[in-house]
Formats: sequence, structure tokens, C-alpha cells
Amino acid sequence: MSTSALHVIVIGGGTGGLCLAQGLKRAGVGVAVYERDRTRSDGLQGYRVGIDPDGKRALRACLSPQLYDTFVATCAKRPVYFNQYTEQLSQLFSSGPEIFKEPPNFDELDLDESVSRMTLRQLLLTGLEDIVHFEKRYTHYEQRPDGKVTAFFDDGTSATGDVLVAADGSNSKVRAQYLPQAKLLDAGLIGITGKTLLTDETRKLLPRRILDGVTMLQGPKGFMCIIHVMQFPWDTNGELKDGIGRTEAELIRQWPGLLYDNSRDYIMWGFAAADHWLPADVMQRKGGEAQQLAQQLTADWHPDLRKLFALGDPNSCFPLKIRTSEPVEQWKTTNVTLIGDAIHTMTPGRGVGANTALRDAALLCKNLVSVQEGRTGLLDAVRDYETKMIKYGFEAVVKSRQNMDGHSAAHKGGLTGSLVRGLMRTSMRTMNQMTFVKRKMAMAEAEFRGAGRQTED
Repeated sequence: MSTSALHVIVIGGGTGGLCLAQGLKRAGVGVAVYERDRTRSDGLQGYRVGIDPDGKRALRACLSPQLYDTFVATCAKRPVYFNQYTEQLSQLFSSGPEIFKEPPNFDELDLDESVSRMTLRQLLLTGLEDIVHFEKRYTHYEQRPDGKVTAFFDDGTSATGDVLVAADGSNSKVRAQYLPQAKLLDAGLIGITGKTLLTDETRKLLPRRILDGVTMLQGPKGFMCIIHVMQFPWDTNGELKDGIGRTEAELIRQWPGLLYDNSRDYIMWGFAAADHWLPADVMQRKGGEAQQLAQQLTADWHPDLRKLFALGDPNSCFPLKIRTSEPVEQWKTTNVTLIGDAIHTMTPGRGVGANTALRDAALLCKNLVSVQEGRTGLLDAVRDYETKMIKYGFEAVVKSRQNMDGHSAAHKGGLTGSLVRGLMRTSMRTMNQMTFVKRKMAMAEAEFRGAGRQTED
């Protein structure tokens, strides 16, 4: 089979789209990314991204060795504990290294990382300055008689390529045109996310295990709040902290993305509640109004948590309606395909949304490189990608929905809701006394997140 030049159009410059572009460019495949944001630092909502083994393997496959090493160097301090606490800061469950007699024989790639969303975006944009086109608002596509596909933008311009990849997120316009049967479901939950700078004052508000871990707070009415402390290799002035390894320090100093990255040590908090407990205009409450609502809803929580929310940056707060994709049957393959949230939006319940998008990017990149090198046909390569992606992507959607469903009994009022929440707390406290159960849970979660998994064939 003869080789042929390939050109790929990527709609959307998020995590999956940029990772795909990195891999294609590195392999010599023509690629262009069209992003609606005006600049490389616009449009980011959310703060922490947990990168699991699946995500790390995908990044390593698509990035140059130096850029991958820079990613590792710019990650925040790894969480040590996974915790469940009540809204009064009473421990329900906590699992850490002490549950293992001997540490698991994990490869470096099997360990989770925490990275700022801004840092990750700037890292993935590094070296793509010539192929990422900002302020390009996609409107529609047309498939041409010559087998190519053209994307159109609201400024009157267009772009033509051999493949069009939808990486334009949950509200994908490409998906709306290509797969109108693929719908989003309301999970019945709304989150309010914010961040509070990590200072000597705010550090004292949290127990040590919460400072060094990922923590879920369980409150009345099914209210919940995730807390994660992000501590970066640089200080508030952007200078590298003491104790950073020489190699890591050099990688960070040479990385141009640091000029655009405003991440500083902070405590990320994400409050969530079933929508029937919230005011009808919750989605219109931005900034300080969202922060005030979170404080009102947690009026009877521990004073230290209330202070943590009060000290948050009002500009960092925003509401988020939690939605999830409805699994669909595999469709007829064409030269249009989808990755990440554009096809399998999932709740934050298992923390694998971004990682699944990265996994998509690495698999699709590998298959398109095979086309470029003449080892397979285009539609066969896309079909193989979609078959595998649909399986693992929608499995993750279903499992993530199980962890965050505002219609479940835990979010109900009255006696039923109280009993369910009481049983959940009793169960967590019981498991907290059983080390072997903690080990089993930790290993199952590691397996779900890709520890020891090989890349897709």
C-alpha cells in the first residue's frame, strides 16, 4: 500500500484535541486545530485535573520526550490519601500508604498525577503555535465529492482536510450535526466550584490528611464537596521552590508556557447538590453570588470549612450543571469522528473524563499515523478507533454516573434520604477499620484508572 499525505482538521483546542495534534505533528501528519477562544489563556473553567495511568501513557505516546518530562516536572505534589469526611470534619474513611505491608510494585506510569488545568493547556500548546488557530467559531461541515471534508467558521473562512475530528466538548456542534441521536442527560446535580489560595492561614483550616490527599465531604441532604490541595514546584512569585531536582528545575525554566501560567498553590473545592435543593436561578449566579450561595447552603458545616469557602477568590467561583452522555450504538464510519467530551461526556464521579479524552487522542493518533504510512485505509483506521473507543468510553460514562446521580435516594429528603445517608456513613466507618478492604479498594481503583494496562492494540 502506497503512502499518502494526510491532513487532519481538529475542532476544539481542549485536552484531547491538543494531545492529538501533538502526536500527529510529531509523526509528520498534517494537522490544524481550530479553537473558539480568543487567546491561549482564555476560556478555562475548573482547576485541578487528575492524570491517571491511562492519561500518562497517552501523553507519553503523543508528546516529545522532553515535553512529557516537562509535564511531569510541572505537576503538583501527588496526593497521598483518599479520604471521606463528614461536613463536621469527622473522618469516615481514609486510605493511604500505611494499608500496604509492602508498597505495590507500580511503575512510575502507574502513579496518578495532579496538574493545574491551565498548566496542562499551556504545556499541550507548546510547539503548536503554528497550527492552532484561535477565534475560530465552528458552524458546520460538508463532506465533498472528492472524499475530503470542509469545516466552516462564522468569520466566513473554511478549512478542508481528509479527516475532521470533533474535540469541541460536551456542547459539540460537530456531534449535533453528525450524530443528532447522541444526547446528553441531566445527572440531576449542580456544582459550585472555587479556589482558595493556600496560605499559612488557610493551611491551618484543614486536617493533615485532607491537606495531603483528595477528600470527599459528605453532608446533609446528599450535599457533597471535594477538596484537593494543589502545591506546585514554583512559589507565589513564579520562582522555583527549594528542593526541586536539578533536571526538573531546568525543564521548567526552559518551558515557555510558564509565561502564560498563573497557577499558584491553592485549595480547590467543588460543592455539589441535587438540583431540587437549589434555587431556580443557580446557573445565573456567577462569581461572588455563586460563592455566597455555597456559603448559605453550608451554614451548618464546620466553621473551618465555612471560613475556607469565605476566603475563596470570588472570581474563581462558577456553577456547573453536571451532565452525562447517553450511550449510543456504533454508527457508520466516515471521515468525521469524535473524541473526549464531544462523544462521551461523563460526570466527575470517577475522575476519568480528561484521561479518557487523552486515551482517545493516543489511539486515534496511532491509527491515523498508520494511514499516513500506508499500512491501513482511512475508514478502516477510523472504524477500529471508534469500535474500541465506544467500548471503553461508554463503560467509563456508566461507572461515573453511578457515583454522581442526583436522582438517587441519597439526595432525597425525609426519612428515606436520612436512612440511606446514615447507612452510607456507617458503611464507610466500618470499612475504615478493615485494612484488607482498603487494600482491595485501592487496587480496584488503580486497575480502573489504568494501572498496569497496556496501550490499545
